[in-house]
Amino acid sequence: MANRSQAPADRSHGSSSAPLLQGAWLTRGEEGRFSAYLPRDGEVVRWTEEPDGRWSGPVSLGGDGLTPFLAVGQGADRYVHLVGLRPTAGGEGHVELVHSVQFQTGRPAVAWRPIGHSNGKGPWTGNPAVAVDAQGRAYAFVRNGGGGLSVRAQKDAGGWHPWWDLHGWSTDPSPVAVCNGEGRVELLTATDKGLLRYVQEESGARPVRKDVLPAEVTFGTLAAVTGPSGHVTLFYVDKAGQVRAWSPGRDLEPTPLGKAVGTGRLAATRCLIDGFDCTVLAQQSEDGRLALAAYPSEQETEGIEWSETGEPRGDLDTVLTRGLDGRLVAASLAGGSSPIITRQKAGAEGLLLESWRSIG
Repeated sequence: MANRSQAPADRSHGSSSAPLLQGAWLTRGEEGRFSAYLPRDGEVVRWTEEPDGRWSGPVSLGGDGLTPFLAVGQGADRYVHLVGLRPTAGGEGHVELVHSVQFQTGRPAVAWRPIGHSNGKGPWTGNPAVAVDAQGRAYAFVRNGGGGLSVRAQKDAGGWHPWWDLHGWSTDPSPVAVCNGEGRVELLTATDKGLLRYVQEESGARPVRKDVLPAEVTFGTLAAVTGPSGHVTLFYVDKAGQVRAWSPGRDLEPTPLGKAVGTGRLAATRCLIDGFDCTVLAQQSEDGRLALAAYPSEQETEGIEWSETGEPRGDLDTVLTRGLDGRLVAASLAGGSSPIITRQKAGAEGLLLESWRSIG
């Protein structure tokens, strides 16, 4: 997803018509069909890929006054967890987190339920990120009023644990959450001092904060992917405009990949290119087009070269994923329009894409 790094609070509170999307808002069901989710007019709407390849929707999933923000996470069970923000009484600008789940492609989602505010009550403090562990438990992270991180996790027997204060300070308003190869949740963020990581060391446990890695990080540029080794790799843009990759289980220091093509957020996924497992990055270029770069997964010393695709557009929110066949699938959203989508061409050498098309 590519969002502007300096104004997440403004977009979350609806000062722009463009929504703010966090996480895997394009998801793939067990049977291989995709769904796309978007906050719109106080609710969440969904488009669904039908068996014949056409798309249906948008269909309302409710929301009852949600702000134009949505975080999406998907577990190994393919259940889709949706976390939004909804205004509450008790003070101007006060919000709470709300949660819903879609269990099967194209089916209705369960009713939205409040999961509260990391400080009990209060205004927006950051954009939530959601990840789902191997047991299907959702973890909803958000920056708290003290500038650190808090998380609320689902229990095995239903319901939610109380909010856990993970501590920290002056963190990025838009952290990223991911599940590693062991099926445990990791949260990655940045401070003015460097990179900060929280790891779920035992199944169902509270994530534990690790030491800060000194680094100069541009807030709002973080993306993460789990590699073939099972280790998580974090991508970010440094203050010099370089894209860097950091995989705590493999590398002690971040590795420079190459110059950023723009200033917005990165997106990342893995896919097959010419039969090889590769990591693909996306970022909106300075001229408003989507740019892609790829390298062999977990071989960061290979570096990256960007290639632009599509037409220049407004501010883009972009997500990358892959189909059952391992090919890349990319979706983008510009302003209040319907999402557009493209796929890696079947049988073609390299990372060649089909034409972009609207799913609306």
